Amino acid sequence: MLRRLHTIGPDLREMARIAWPIVLVSVGIQLMGVVDALMVGRLGGSAIASVALGNFYFFNISIFGIGLLYAIDPVVAQSVGAGDRVGVARGVQRGMVLAVALSLLIMLALAPGEWVLSALKQPEDVIAPTAEYSRRRLLGVVPFLFFNVWRQTLQAMGPVRPIVFAVIAANVVNALANYALIYGNFGFPALGVVGAGWATALAQWSMALMLLWFAWPLLRETMRPWRPEALHWPPLRRMIGIGAPIGTQWFFEAFAFGITTIFMGWMGTASLAGHEIALNMAALTFMVPLGFSGAAAAVVGRAIGRGDVTTARRDAAAAIICAVAFMCCSAAVFVAVPTWLATRYTTDAATLAVAVSLIPIAGVFQVFDGTQAVTSGVLRGTGDTRIPAILHMVAFWGIGIPLGVTLGFFTPLRERGLWWGLTAGLAAAAILQTWRVRVRLRGDISRVQIDAAHVETRA
Repeated sequence: MLRRLHTIGPDLREMARIAWPIVLVSVGIQLMGVVDALMVGRLGGSAIASVALGNFYFFNISIFGIGLLYAIDPVVAQSVGAGDRVGVARGVQRGMVLAVALSLLIMLALAPGEWVLSALKQPEDVIAPTAEYSRRRLLGVVPFLFFNVWRQTLQAMGPVRPIVFAVIAANVVNALANYALIYGNFGFPALGVVGAGWATALAQWSMALMLLWFAWPLLRETMRPWRPEALHWPPLRRMIGIGAPIGTQWFFEAFAFGITTIFMGWMGTASLAGHEIALNMAALTFMVPLGFSGAAAAVVGRAIGRGDVTTARRDAAAAIICAVAFMCCSAAVFVAVPTWLATRYTTDAATLAVAVSLIPIAGVFQVFDGTQAVTSGVLRGTGDTRIPAILHMVAFWGIGIPLGVTLGFFTPLRERGLWWGLTAGLAAAAILQTWRVRVRLRGDISRVQIDAAHVETRA
């Protein structure tokens, strides 16, 4: 055992060195949502619930598109590993084309907020502010998707420091804009929940523009000259074929949490607000394994591009160990001090009661959530996207949601029952994807070829 730890120790240290900036970026992006929730929390449970629903609406509408753009991971990382600079440029430019098309669809879907929320039978007191909040978030869709294209490109290439700078600056913009627009400081009107939406949209524009500014020396070659073949449909279709299963996988996972948010709204404003607090905290810590997932996709993809499957296996193992170890530590904190954590958000008694009951469950499901996240990144780096999407569908919609509905609405567990269902779905996803990683990395893996006559992804 000691010999094994000694052997893998350098791999763990190297993975941590590669992953920590990507983790910092993921945490920084999620921190904007945490700051929104913390700052509107002073306005009461209804304001927290409105932001919760607004974020649910935004991310469930946009998550498929964000996931589709993650086709950049295997396409660009493997091209980098193979030394194919033209392949890198084509992958980036096709990602930008897809980002424009997806932005238009997402903005159209975000516009009719009142109708959608009413149809979902959400509390009357949160429908109007949530719809207005969502329409302000709509204004940041285009830069947000472009940021994701450039972020995935830089992660695949290796240099991520410009992303860190851009995210830090965007958090400063978000916090200042929230302070000004939620409460009416610096001479601005007090817009409450709607002000948080304006602030987030402004921060997303700042984040994209600053990333482009900081990273232009690295991105210039991928974006200039513009390559007409980036608009050719056959390779675009093949790239969509890689990204669509990722988007589907993410959608089914996000919508499992999203429909739980809807169910919480049926139980009342306090249930919805307490759920948002626990979920907001869990989402923040989840950014760490998500960062390791991004790092794993990049380094595994580059290794496969070089034809070095042995290194890909070692990198995959190191990423999984690091991510799961962190989530075990985070889980211990959630289980130990749920009341202290919940009171950082609100002092509303009804909201606190729900949040305190859910935070320890969040601690349990974090371990499984981290495992399924990082294994997804490993599989994405190999170009394996279709099987993980099927596994996620089975885990969340064959196990998690049915169990959550049963426990939440037909037992006294109520909110806790819904969350235990989510925990079961995450556990199933973690087990199934860990199995898939073992199967996938047993043999040789060919590089993904977007511009070839077909996409090579044999296992």
